Amino acid sequence: MSYGEIVVGLPGSGKSTFCKFMSEYLSERGRQVEVINLDPANERTPYESRISISELVTHDDVMRELGIGPNGSYIYCIEFLEANFDWLLGKIKEKKNCYYIIDCPGQIELFTHHNSIRNICKLLVDNGLKLTAVQLMDCQFCNDPAKFISGTMISLCTMLQLELPHVNILSKMDLFDNANTMRQDMYTEVLDLSYLLDTLHDHPLTEKYGALNKRLTDLIQNFSLVSFKSFDIRNRESYSKVMEEIDRANGYLICK
Repeated sequence: MSYGEIVVGLPGSGKSTFCKFMSEYLSERGRQVEVINLDPANERTPYESRISISELVTHDDVMRELGIGPNGSYIYCIEFLEANFDWLLGKIKEKKNCYYIIDCPGQIELFTHHNSIRNICKLLVDNGLKLTAVQLMDCQFCNDPAKFISGTMISLCTMLQLELPHVNILSKMDLFDNANTMRQDMYTEVLDLSYLLDTLHDHPLTEKYGALNKRLTDLIQNFSLVSFKSFDIRNRESYSKVMEEIDRANGYLICK
């Protein structure tokens, strides 16, 4: 039985940076860590990776040879990986007793409604890899109520689509705007989104979407699934708290 996490999130949310620093943090604490790069357009990662989808297929090659656009190329690459899952499984089985961190592309449709990533995760779980989905959202979304509601909806959709134990993270907390009038726990615990609605209604461009925003926030709170852990790359305590949550979700903490 092996353990790991699959790191997802919008482009620019800090996924590759998170994978780099978290793998270093875990290695310092005695874990044997393997980072897997599943982003076919990211051939220059900030971390060392023995397993990379670019060995199998690359985004640029697909665009050039098939003449399809960037988003379609991402979907093709991930579908190609699913069809060649034995290649990925064989690479993973070459090393035993590793903790796997899987870095994914940022095209969110791959996680909200396309099935290949979900199918790959299911195959990994069926082959003995206990996974936690780790979703990153840039803390700058907290500065815009509409973006925060949108990002929280994406987190909820991904949780329901991937069907894995799930940890949501507000990344780049070193950039959190201290002038923000809302307490951090209002965002991390998603306590009461009505405060955000009041802010949105004050703006003439968003006032007309009041009914839609109300329905979205009601949906988020009715599911009562989404909360966030904060991650500050400068604060080692935040590494510990985030990993404790991830380990608890996939069972590593109980096993060890």
